[in-house]
Amino acid sequence: MTISIPRLSSVALLLLVSVSTLFLTGCGGNGFSLKNLAKSDIDMVTDIYIREQYFHTRELMTKLYKRNPRELTKNPGYTINKRLKQLGRTRSSFRFPELGNKVGNDALNLVFDEAFKGDRVFALLVGIRSSLHASYNQKSELYLLDELDQQKLYNSARNLEIIAWRLRAFRQADGTLFLLSNGYQDGIPNLSYERLFGKMIGLQDMMAKIVSGKNDRTINTVVHGMATTALLPIGI
Repeated sequence: MTISIPRLSSVALLLLVSVSTLFLTGCGGNGFSLKNLAKSDIDMVTDIYIREQYFHTRELMTKLYKRNPRELTKNPGYTINKRLKQLGRTRSSFRFPELGNKVGNDALNLVFDEAFKGDRVFALLVGIRSSLHASYNQKSELYLLDELDQQKLYNSARNLEIIAWRLRAFRQADGTLFLLSNGYQDGIPNLSYERLFGKMIGLQDMMAKIVSGKNDRTINTVVHGMATTALLPIGI
């Protein structure tokens, strides 16, 4: 029995070969993925920035827990790894009952509220992670039709500056810092926290400039003293 195979037009054949080649290339492990066909160059750059911020926040959480072990013990049975899993990269809510379901600036303000008796490191990282996530419109990666707001990105960078300053300056009634970060170890200054915040701020500022250029819109900058600065809105 002879099986008749329909002939493909030259255009259809070319399309089939092209898609097959792309698929095989994508399976070849050279970093190409079919989903990248739906991404612009800026989308792929943004994805890298989002991943970098995710890893920076993980590093910050780990460092702060090691510097402030008492915070972790406020919830018996919790470990650093368990806390890291709670702030997984693809989370879309970041709302936890122990923080009163607060996110963004509300969670960040808990850190410096003397009435708050919970885990200040966790509150800080929930606030930072949810704010960063909101600055990328609650997305973990971007595609062609996705749009970003340069003002949200800029505001999130300024808020990181404010938080870094508050960690150094805000104290409880007894004179102790709410959380230990930068300090001296064996007479040598430890500025690793400041450098880490600097990396995060730099990424947000650069992304804000990229989006501003793409959208042809200006960024409303703010200039004021840190001591009187309130956290800027991100829109969560």
